[in-house]
Amino acid sequence: MTLLAIAVGLLTGVLSGFGVGGGSLLLLYLTLCAGVTQYAAGGINLLYFMACAPAALVAHVRNGLVDGQAVRWCVAAGVLTSVLAALLAARLDTDWLRRAFGVLLLFIGAKELRARPH
Repeated sequence: MTLLAIAVGLLTGVLSGFGVGGGSLLLLYLTLCAGVTQYAAGGINLLYFMACAPAALVAHVRNGLVDGQAVRWCVAAGVLTSVLAALLAARLDTDWLRRAFGVLLLFIGAKELRARPH
């Protein structure tokens, strides 16, 4: 079981570096396969993101894929909405959050399947 967890962590880390959304896959593994509660899986995913994001950011900056103006707006909006969402999430039922997140993943997956290559 530990070997499987390590393999999943490595695989989702590599996928995160490519921008695939390894954190979302990690959440699915933790809640569906490892029996971790949604709340704990969210915390683990946050720590995971903090470890993987700097490496991906450095690679994207080196490749000229980061727009400084967009970063400023996104950071400002992200800080505000994350605080508001955390306050809201503390008041909502965990089962409802799990279902809402599942619907969001299905929506994003359907959108990606219909997306045209650039």
